[in-house]
Amino acid sequence: MSKHVIVIGGGVAGLEAAGRLSKAGIGVSLIEKESKTGGHLNNWYKLFPDRRDSVEVKEYLDGISLIEGIKLLADTTVEKFTRNRNHISVTTSSGQEMDADAVIVATGFDLFKSARKEEYGYGIYENVITSSDLEEMFRNGKIKLSTGASPRTIGIVHCVGSRDEKVGNLYCSKLCCVTAVKQAIEIREHLPESKVFCFYMDMRMGGAHYEELYREAQESYGVSFIRGKVSEAGETIDHKIVIKVEDTLAGRPLKMELDMLVLMAGMEMSEGGRKIAAITGLETGDNRFFAATDNHYGSNRSNIKGVFYAGTCTAPMNITETISHARSAVSEVMDYLKEANK
Repeated sequence: MSKHVIVIGGGVAGLEAAGRLSKAGIGVSLIEKESKTGGHLNNWYKLFPDRRDSVEVKEYLDGISLIEGIKLLADTTVEKFTRNRNHISVTTSSGQEMDADAVIVATGFDLFKSARKEEYGYGIYENVITSSDLEEMFRNGKIKLSTGASPRTIGIVHCVGSRDEKVGNLYCSKLCCVTAVKQAIEIREHLPESKVFCFYMDMRMGGAHYEELYREAQESYGVSFIRGKVSEAGETIDHKIVIKVEDTLAGRPLKMELDMLVLMAGMEMSEGGRKIAAITGLETGDNRFFAATDNHYGSNRSNIKGVFYAGTCTAPMNITETISHARSAVSEVMDYLKEANK
């Protein structure tokens, strides 16, 4: 008897899971809320730590979406979710009703909305941008101020929306530090005469070759790292950004004038994930990501029988970890389907 699995989310995790399931002979319906698959990878320039072009990974994932046996439902969301005995019934935004033997939730993450941190001036001052905005500039080949001129002094603020009690996100987003280091290097490559300053709380470079990239940024690219939290940003009459920060290593306050300020936005549970949690009863944790049944040996398992998780809907992850987590989810699904046949 043929089996059918619904995968919710067509980003890195969802595509990898769908591809692995299809190759195993499982029929897959892949539901994606956007018009195209790929998720946040579509907006990225180069990837850490080796700074390979994101297009290379995107091509791999695009190939998965073409695999026979995967039915892609783009511009579609899940509106209703019901568990019936051995099946799960899903109703989509187009009114289509589908039954599945199992479901993989791969709704990913959203970047923290930096405008919520009003003290940094995003959406208020023209030359305050986010890490995502900067990636788009890299892709377009031009790092420009609102005037069209090239910035000469750029500040990068770590931990925007992460490790922040005021916004309710006590967790570390894990990838902001390495993203900041990567982007600092890329700024210096695009603008060799520029000066780049990174303002960090703690440098958390916990990944293969991350620490080496951090050293390279300092030794080969002259990026300055200042341990201190930026308390506020203002704007001068000529649109320079003035920041106040305390250098906690030197034990003194600093006031700096910059051409551009880049905010390293952290990761949050996606809006789509929150909606799925609300209509299904899937449990979330203190960090508001989906809560697995066991952090050590059950990170793909949910509190609902037949529903599994893949990727950053459970916690911040890099692309390598996301793909591995998706493959693990497929393994869990295959075991579950075998048990259901007994």
